[in-house]
Amino acid sequence: MFIGTVKITLYASWVHSLKEKRMIVKSLCAKVRNKFNVSVVEIEEQDIHQTIVIAVACVTGAASLADSVIENVIQFVEDNTEAEITNIEKELR
Repeated sequence: MFIGTVKITLYASWVHSLKEKRMIVKSLCAKVRNKFNVSVVEIEEQDIHQTIVIAVACVTGAASLADSVIENVIQFVEDNTEAEITNIEKELR
């Protein structure tokens, strides 16, 4: 069993309220969850308007599959949000 995780930090300069941020986060998390069947949640910096930090985790039977899923999630996030990715932390166990 292999566990792939990634922590993605995004910067959304146009967000000016927590309500607006939560709408973006909720939509992004739902899209990722539905497309890849992974666990995704907002972590850290939840009270800062323009910083979004999400974590994604998947469990697979092969390390290469876990790595592939995580890479596809990162690409999907890049393609489906206007926010700038400022940091990516991947881990495979």
